[in-house]
Amino acid sequence: MPNASAHGGKVLTSVLLGTFTVSLNNSALNLAVAELMVVFDADATDVSWVVTLFMITMGMTMPLTGYLADRFGRKRIYLLGLWGFLASSALGAMAQSLAGIILARGLQGVAAGLMIPLSLSLIFSAYPSDQRGRASGTWGFAVMIAPAIGPSVGGLLLEISHWRALFLMNMPFALLGLLCGYRYLSAEPSSRRRQFDLPGFALITLGMGAVLFSLSRAETLADLLRFQALLPLTGGLLALVFFVRVERRAQTPLLDLSLFSHRGYRLSVILACLQSIILFGCILLVPLWMQNALGFSPLTTGLVFLATALAAASCSPVAGRLIDRYPPQWCIGAGLMVTMASLLGLGTLTEATPVWMIGAWMGLRGIGLGCAYLPATTMGMKDLPEQSVAQASAMNNMARRLVSSLGIVALSIYYDMVVNAALHRGIPYTEASAAALHHAFLALAAIAVFCLPLAWRLGQAVTRQRPTPPSDATSLEPPLKIASARRLE
Repeated sequence: MPNASAHGGKVLTSVLLGTFTVSLNNSALNLAVAELMVVFDADATDVSWVVTLFMITMGMTMPLTGYLADRFGRKRIYLLGLWGFLASSALGAMAQSLAGIILARGLQGVAAGLMIPLSLSLIFSAYPSDQRGRASGTWGFAVMIAPAIGPSVGGLLLEISHWRALFLMNMPFALLGLLCGYRYLSAEPSSRRRQFDLPGFALITLGMGAVLFSLSRAETLADLLRFQALLPLTGGLLALVFFVRVERRAQTPLLDLSLFSHRGYRLSVILACLQSIILFGCILLVPLWMQNALGFSPLTTGLVFLATALAAASCSPVAGRLIDRYPPQWCIGAGLMVTMASLLGLGTLTEATPVWMIGAWMGLRGIGLGCAYLPATTMGMKDLPEQSVAQASAMNNMARRLVSSLGIVALSIYYDMVVNAALHRGIPYTEASAAALHHAFLALAAIAVFCLPLAWRLGQAVTRQRPTPPSDATSLEPPLKIASARRLE
């Protein structure tokens, strides 16, 4: 690839601007929930749709990206998503009601669902296989640093301005991303012959939407067992089962499930799902402990999470270079070991634990996150055919969202049951919460331990898949024998 570094850097910058915009906006808007409740005189359930609808529409749109990228080209679809995110941000800034804001957030989710799965695909297309770890590490830095500074930026804007500024701040990044995208992203020939898989689209959209909706509304076992949650959850899971059966028989499936026959990709998706449970489990459990049990402010809790994000963002580029140069199982395995140590440390929290100690354990968790989370996904996709990366990324994202949602609900139900049982026995809330958190963090640490052999197998799988270029005449002998055998056949 001539001048690959210069061209790849321009493509990487173009994609970073778009994905940074999405991540920054989503994390900043979470702080506006309380203000929107006051401005529109709404309850928490209504305002929570500002966050929930974004996640649902993004999950429902992702399955389309592979088909649309093949049909119209990755550049067109990615830039269409960025245009959509820009337009929906303007719509949100001009909204006069809560319904208008929720509508804008739903459209932002659709736009993000088109952009996120194509990000790695566009980056991989600009770099050779042996440089994709470094490129994805740089991309991971931006993706992880945006949620870290998002709450700070959002809080500052809410202090000095209006909630509309949280939508307006997207526009400069989006416009710059569009300018770079039109200039640096390469146009591709489209495949006009590919047929649209309507049955598959209907089943995956219904399944993803129903499952994410029901899980987003359930915080306790009673919530999950209610008819309003149980019916869409059951229907959504059945739709996903039928989707798999339909896709296996389809001539032109919406999602190419045969990608899971690649051992490296299959293991990377399993690792990503398990690590997502750890990631979002900590996002759930640490605020419960710091704010509900100990009474710390949201600002203090946010600073603790800032330590995680900064550590992860700092380690991500280093990890990307390491997996390009050395067997990836060593970097991923080290990250999982650090993750396990941090979770065991968080499991020892007591009422007397100082805030700086919690921040130190969370920073250590960020190091493990940066070394293991994104590198596992990168290694599973870096050797796939280029035309399959968009679908592989979409399926990885969808699997992570489904599994992490199930994990969060399971942890929420467990925490609620243990705390309520302890309160009925007369145990103070702080002690009850500490006991529940202790076992929950031990369970997350056990998941990290379970990931270690998977990481080793992933490293072996991708190492075997890498072709070794011939260096002399003897290395050409096996292919020549195979070719001769085929001619004889």
